[in-house]
Amino acid sequence: MANYRFSPRRRSRYHSNRPRVCPFCADRIAIDYKDSGLLARFVQGGGKIGSRRKTRACSKHQRRLSQAIKRARFLALLPYGPSHIWKTGWTASGPSGS
Repeated sequence: MANYRFSPRRRSRYHSNRPRVCPFCADRIAIDYKDSGLLARFVQGGGKIGSRRKTRACSKHQRRLSQAIKRARFLALLPYGPSHIWKTGWTASGPSGS
């Protein structure tokens, strides 16, 4: 039998044991669909909403964050995806162009 299967795994050098703290709970930030600058920080480059693991938000704030992003997209405050960014010239700071 192969013993490599049961050997202890090596810890990744990029993994740390820092405690997860929700940025919204810690700083008492209110999630608002009109604050496109804040919401854009939690949208990935491809237009996807960031996961809880990447955003480090608690479950309550992750649900509110995703709802706010969807609402802002519907009202054209945030782009839906990268093709939308390419066609309209929208950046995180707002529409670019003339």
